[in-house]
Amino acid sequence: MASQILVCLLFVAAMSVAVHCNSEGDALNAWRAQLMDPNNVLHSWDPTLVNPCTWFHVACNSENSVIRVHLGNANLSGPLVPELGQLANLQYLEVSDNNLSGSIPTEIGNLTSLVSLNLQHNQLTGPIPSSLGNLVSLSFLKLNGNKLSGVIPPYLFLLIQRGNLIVMNVSDNMFAGTVHRTNLTVTTIIQDPRAS
Repeated sequence: MASQILVCLLFVAAMSVAVHCNSEGDALNAWRAQLMDPNNVLHSWDPTLVNPCTWFHVACNSENSVIRVHLGNANLSGPLVPELGQLANLQYLEVSDNNLSGSIPTEIGNLTSLVSLNLQHNQLTGPIPSSLGNLVSLSFLKLNGNKLSGVIPPYLFLLIQRGNLIVMNVSDNMFAGTVHRTNLTVTTIIQDPRAS
């Protein structure tokens, strides 16, 4: 009887891992479906696999959960999708030097394990979502070289003051306003280029 219970528990545990990994694969596949990929760098992203850990440009932890997506300089175009917010253990989202467009989804703020968010040198527009202030593990934030506008959310400066966010580059965008000097940051003036 005890061996049957053990087998049943192992089966349930294996199924829960498979379901979790499939949901991550589904989230990444939803993104892939929105992307133009002229160099076919996402050819290994096969949604029929048990999990996305064997896909190129994706790395997983020992529990087969996605922790890194690295698609820098891949000539991709299209949007970031809200489904990316479902990658609960994601630590690195590196998609610099592409032609990604549209806004940064609010759901990116769900990625509380994120250490590095590198979206630099794309065509992203709109404001920085305030939800990025939820990224308490974030050390590197690179949004430079886009077409982002509005003001920088004060929540990001709180991440700097708490000592977690050590690199924040938001240059070469269309922000308006002034960032004031504190004892932890230097003065930065961000002007709307249309005002000049």
